[in-house]
Amino acid sequence: MADAAPENAAGRTRSDGGPPARLPLDWIAAALRRERARAGLSLSELAKRAGIAKSTLSQLEAASGNPSMETLWALGVALGVPFSALIEPPAPAVQVVRAGEGPAVHSEHSSYTAVLLSASPPGARRDIYRTRLEPGSVRESEPHIPGTVEHLTVSTGRVKAGPRGEEVVLGPGDYMAFRGDVPHSYEALAPGTSFVLVMQHI
Repeated sequence: MADAAPENAAGRTRSDGGPPARLPLDWIAAALRRERARAGLSLSELAKRAGIAKSTLSQLEAASGNPSMETLWALGVALGVPFSALIEPPAPAVQVVRAGEGPAVHSEHSSYTAVLLSASPPGARRDIYRTRLEPGSVRESEPHIPGTVEHLTVSTGRVKAGPRGEEVVLGPGDYMAFRGDVPHSYEALAPGTSFVLVMQHI
């Protein structure tokens, strides 16, 4: 994960053109403890289900370590909760996410970066992300929780995305929807590729 950018009192990146804010580790730690307790899982059992080391999970619950997107996705799947449940900040009455702000998660294996814009409110199950991706690497995603559907609208550049073997090339303004509970991928075909991703959990 990239180094943290200068933050304001709310823990967000200042609107000075710097990189997105790092994920506040205390948000993640509290969410992991809450969801693990809800699921009735021990540290060892959750770590085993997620395929990560127990020491890694222990560090995350202690608000230390440096979690990657892959680690958090694996934990979300193991807990049966949307990815956003582990990184969602406390919601103010009015929420505005400026360009360059918001909790960002980076992939270990590609240039893929996702910024959570809105998590599912009570009674709804959908999360909205602003994402960016550069050519030269492919974001391979394992299946998310059963019933997940991904909705993608391209803002800039070109992206090849979709379930394995069914990928489609999209340009600015193009939209697609596909199952997110099967292996799928994203690959930028032009510099500065960005898109809005809505994850719907049925």
